[in-house]
Amino acid sequence: MTDHTHPLHPWKVLDTQEIFTAPPWIKLSVQKVGLPDGRIVEDYYQIALQEYAVIFAQTADGRVIMERQYKHGIGRVSLALPGGAIEPGEDPLVAAQRELLEETGYVTDTWQSLGCFVGSANYGCGKAHMFIARNAQYITAPNSGDLEEMEIVLLSPETLMTAIRQGEIVVLGAVAAIALALNPQFSL
Repeated sequence: MTDHTHPLHPWKVLDTQEIFTAPPWIKLSVQKVGLPDGRIVEDYYQIALQEYAVIFAQTADGRVIMERQYKHGIGRVSLALPGGAIEPGEDPLVAAQRELLEETGYVTDTWQSLGCFVGSANYGCGKAHMFIARNAQYITAPNSGDLEEMEIVLLSPETLMTAIRQGEIVVLGAVAAIALALNPQFSL
């Protein structure tokens, strides 16, 4: 365990100026912050993105539900886990259940949270709420209403790990959720 003899203190936000906003997707602001030692930082940038859910969903036979799709942010086709934006005021689990059904056509009553994580500690950048969904059953055709064209593929955990090693899964949130879900210490 770490020795906590030197207390750490939060920075004080002295002013915030919004630079760019495109609701609900992104907001960029610059803050003037006061450091605990008295120094002032005039230009500390913050990026606010929507919170989102990431779902590691498995069928009753243990196969993982993946989406193969073009992701414009990375400019290529990648395998990804189902997931999407959490609407303002929406419970993260409810969002995960909605996204799984919309994107894949699968549902389940067996859910477990893997935690909530921030992608960039320095800039914020939205929180990822990660879940495991077990014993998922296909009930209807996917209907996400998104711009994304996708193919649903079912992969064994072993094939999934190979896909990560071969660079077929490049989104950090998906890789992190897979690692957490497949580690028994996190997914009991």
